[in-house]
Amino acid sequence: MRLLYIEDNEKLALNTSASLRKAGFVVDVVATAGDALHAAKSFDYDVFILDLGLPDRDGLDLLPQIKQSNPQTPVIICTARDALEDRIKGLNTGSDDYLIKPFAVTELIARINAVLRRPGGALGVTLTFGNVTFETTDRTLTIGGVASAFSKRELALLEIFLRRSERVITKDAIENALYSFDEAATPNAIEVLTHRVRKKLADQGATIEIHNLRGIGYVLHDCKKDGET
Repeated sequence: MRLLYIEDNEKLALNTSASLRKAGFVVDVVATAGDALHAAKSFDYDVFILDLGLPDRDGLDLLPQIKQSNPQTPVIICTARDALEDRIKGLNTGSDDYLIKPFAVTELIARINAVLRRPGGALGVTLTFGNVTFETTDRTLTIGGVASAFSKRELALLEIFLRRSERVITKDAIENALYSFDEAATPNAIEVLTHRVRKKLADQGATIEIHNLRGIGYVLHDCKKDGET
């Protein structure tokens, strides 16, 4: 899951984004409305986190433009404006949730997961395909009911495949979801990571397999399902 965090308080942005990354999210951080709008039009995000007190314009003025270019992507406002009329205005302007500062990052993570579960959002908290189950809240993976250890990046890749099982995913889409714009992916990083995840799944008895469609992308397939039909 890739997030755009729009926050001009450098210390808050640094600490919160670090916690979000530790929870398994890919996070881009921008400090101005102009940079936010550019990023929103340039990359695919699963959630926007929006501060209202931005240096170049009010976040409420930015919100409709973000929603116009990303109508299905939820927006969570995080702001110190705690008056009832501010909350009402924020929700009526198009935000999907409203969180008042100061906040616990654990609550922000819970709210991110909540908006992703809503109709039109991403799939739910528990992702299951074949004999593989991934709990997105605590980032635990089981294969055939047995706990399995994958690295944070490997889990992020597997989550992408589980959320789009049996559908073709391009290499560009994977790279967009896995790497923030201040991270540099080597030319063969996706291939190496995919090979590693594919091998771990096979070694641990998973009934699902990542297929490479040369020149097109990848698809996560349930091999056992084929054997039963």
